[in-house]
Amino acid sequence: MTRPTPVFCAIDTAELAYAARCARAAAAAGFGVKLGKEFFTAHGPTEVRAILPTGAPLFLDLKFHDIPNTVAGAIRSAAAAMAPQFVTVHASGGPAMIRAAVEAARSSRLPPQILAVTLLTSLDAADLEAIGLGGDVSGHVVRLARLAQDNGADGVICAATEIELLRRACGPDFKLVVPGIRPAGSAAGDQKRVMTPAAALRLGADHLVIGRPITEAADPDAAAQAIAQEIA
Repeated sequence: MTRPTPVFCAIDTAELAYAARCARAAAAAGFGVKLGKEFFTAHGPTEVRAILPTGAPLFLDLKFHDIPNTVAGAIRSAAAAMAPQFVTVHASGGPAMIRAAVEAARSSRLPPQILAVTLLTSLDAADLEAIGLGGDVSGHVVRLARLAQDNGADGVICAATEIELLRRACGPDFKLVVPGIRPAGSAAGDQKRVMTPAAALRLGADHLVIGRPITEAADPDAAAQAIAQEIA
């Protein structure tokens, strides 16, 4: 059996019709759909369900970060309302918050997998210095990934340049989901740590997140199909 393409299309828009078009393009290429705060805040669970093509997995990227009880309730609600494959939390929420998210997910009828965000891929060493965390990006990423793993998370969101580092730190079974993916020739945009799809998969990424190269293309269908061919 052919391995499903491990790509989620990041659809970051509040425009309902265009989001639905991009979701259809993603599903036609064998991709899942990642919806985040912009779409969810504008439309809520009902429209998340409405635009998701039949059979397309949902990556609900809401990056929960709150007290443990609140995050647990949010995970239960998300699982019941939208049945996502993945839901994100911030690893910096701490051990109790991560455990609460995992326990809430596992208690759901259709349990989502919990992915922890270590450091946003828009951050670099200078940004860490600016917020008082020091400039060692890799050290922060590994510490937060291990914290997430130790407290039951299924994987982390990581930059492509961190794949090998996190495989050594967390082993082969911890999921690495990689945003900041840009097909050859695409602009990096506001992502500071990027890589092509083929290169990230060769290094051992489990899933890729690709947004603007599809959603900002003149023809999202053709762009998604081209990416599927690139990594086939």
